[in-house]
Amino acid sequence: MSFPLVLASGSTIRAHLLRQAAVPIEVIPARIDEQTVRAALAAEDAPPRDVADALAELKARKVSDKLPGRKVLGCDQVLEFEGQILSKPETPEEARDQLRAMRGKRHMLLSAAVVCEDGQPVWRHVGQVRLLMRDASDAYIDAYVARNWESIRDSVGAYKLEEEGVRLFSRIDGDYFNVLGLPLLELLAWMTRSGDLEA
Repeated sequence: MSFPLVLASGSTIRAHLLRQAAVPIEVIPARIDEQTVRAALAAEDAPPRDVADALAELKARKVSDKLPGRKVLGCDQVLEFEGQILSKPETPEEARDQLRAMRGKRHMLLSAAVVCEDGQPVWRHVGQVRLLMRDASDAYIDAYVARNWESIRDSVGAYKLEEEGVRLFSRIDGDYFNVLGLPLLELLAWMTRSGDLEA
């Protein structure tokens, strides 16, 4: 690749995953009003998969428009629970309510990635993971949120599987990288096919 891949995200975990995979990147977070876009898509009854894909594309396009000739990766993750999209919790109380509602039940994480070049999408993928949360006690959930609030406040579903959040689950079906918010294997395969990474 003649230039590093541009990551249009401030996510430290996405940047870490790409660097660990020896993908040269430059981080330039996209500045978009996610809440307004999500609300508009929800008003149109857009499926959660389409919401994640649209937000990933919007982020990639926003940065790509300013960087001709560069490949820009935009990402977004959506949590679907009982037909609804859950957002990042705004307060510890909201985090507790989300976790209590999901315990003992299944939900799905959708991790979208879109690569744009010259403002146009050239690759996209939405990875899906189904997760079953164990029936944790109120006391554990309360203590979990209290211990981890600063870390989980920026996570859909109020948990991080790579941290103590793994203790909330009894089953996970799907690719672990999608749980972390990046369909990494599919992205690497595409970059290898396109000649950006060594085959």
